Amino acid sequence: MDLTEWISIDPDIRGGKPCIRGTRITVYDILEYLAGGMTEAELLADFPSLKPEHVRAVLMFAAQRERRLSVSLPYEIAA
Repeated sequence: MDLTEWISIDPDIRGGKPCIRGTRITVYDILEYLAGGMTEAELLADFPSLKPEHVRAVLMFAAQRERRLSVSLPYEIAA
């Protein structure tokens, strides 16, 4: 999946936070809603501009960022 198709980073939109392309909905917003217990179906109903592909892109974005962070940390801290 090419994340740039779904997620953009623009310094003029939401202070440069990663957003769903064409919206002001940040990756972090979606992650917080999901972590708070909102289901994907509820999220899509509340934000009609979102598609299931957006949610998958957000999860992949977060996983890739976590992977990069864990590789850069010493083993003792990452474990």
